[in-house]
Amino acid sequence: MTEPSHRQGYRIGEVASAAGVHVETVRYYEREGLIVQPKKPHLGSRRYPEETIARIRFIKHAQKLGFTLKEARELLLLQTNKTQACGAVLHQAKIKQSAVLAKIKALRRLEIVLARLIQDCQQEYPNQHHACPILECLEADDASMDDLLADAGER
Repeated sequence: MTEPSHRQGYRIGEVASAAGVHVETVRYYEREGLIVQPKKPHLGSRRYPEETIARIRFIKHAQKLGFTLKEARELLLLQTNKTQACGAVLHQAKIKQSAVLAKIKALRRLEIVLARLIQDCQQEYPNQHHACPILECLEADDASMDDLLADAGER
């Protein structure tokens, strides 16, 4: 995107398009201080440098890896000195990996519980003499729900 018309920079719509985001995302990042809003010239529209596009892509890539905007901001700060920042980035990535593994474990527990409830429901449904096991589970007290989830985690 280094066409001659972009020597003076990119309009906000061009930045958004090149970075694969909406214009409102660019504005939000400006409000959050993730990117710098260029000064508006007396005539014409603001022009963003190429670096703005790269910065937005960096943020979006960080989000795809599960980092929050706050964490992406921290990674942007570390980006200024890549060789000395590697240890800090590695630490952040390990923290994120641990969080992902915890979520996977929780999702596996939920899958087990849902599979059991579906199986119970399919066994009970033809009789129509019993209440729906899924609804009974949802109506249960907190301790019963916690026990059900804990049992799934032990398997």
